[in-house]
Amino acid sequence: MKYSLLLMAALVSMAVCSAQTPTVVEGGVLNGASFAKGQPVSPGGLVSIFGTGLVSKLATADTIPLSTNLGGVTVTFADLPAAPLLAVIPGVPGQSDDQINVQLPWEIGTGTGVANVVVTTANGKSAPVALNYAPSMPGIFSSAVGGQSYAIAVNSSDSSLAWPSGLAANAHPAAAGNVLIIYATGLGAVNHQPLDGGIPSVLSSTLATPTVLFGGVPGEVLFSGLAPQFVGVNQLNVQVPAGVTPGSTVTLQIQVNGVTSTNQVMVAIQ
Repeated sequence: MKYSLLLMAALVSMAVCSAQTPTVVEGGVLNGASFAKGQPVSPGGLVSIFGTGLVSKLATADTIPLSTNLGGVTVTFADLPAAPLLAVIPGVPGQSDDQINVQLPWEIGTGTGVANVVVTTANGKSAPVALNYAPSMPGIFSSAVGGQSYAIAVNSSDSSLAWPSGLAANAHPAAAGNVLIIYATGLGAVNHQPLDGGIPSVLSSTLATPTVLFGGVPGEVLFSGLAPQFVGVNQLNVQVPAGVTPGSTVTLQIQVNGVTSTNQVMVAIQ
């Protein structure tokens, strides 16, 4: 089971893993919002690492800037210093892998490239696993409810989720003209780059303005940048366009720097 980075506080169970050398699953370093396989990740964004022997106990970050060591676990990308960690989550033996949520350092590089990722625990170091990175690779945070993945998209007028009514205590479909606050990661470079593991001290906008699609119809992007209260999280303020076919499963996608997020995340539009 993959846990959304924004819903970490709701985690209430864990399993103890037997001591073993850490192993990162091949292709197991993914965008921390979309978990899309076979895609690169982007500098400053959040990623999730999956494998075995990575974690012995649950630990979550409680400081800003984020710590680079949680529960005796550190992660390095290429030859950079240890990366900021959000959480380390033991898997359930025989059912799920261990999971590490970490910020990819801003300094990983520009353009496209390949870097090795290594996880270090008290039991040793994992074998290096190649990681592809690119200037942008957007992923939208979501929650699996009602048989769908619904975006963490908030109606700015009343702080409700833009989901079908009844799926959550405070949820209702958005309407044309409403402004949604959408949370994502992987949108790339910003004009006021914070320190690794830190939050912006001033308004920090993405250098590239994305296109946000509601069922294929572009909305007006009023702001695209870093969320002021979360490390490595992008915030987009977007006006819902007219002309969207109403429904409880309208696809929500972000296009930036020539790449598009998956079509697996939904919002409800009335």
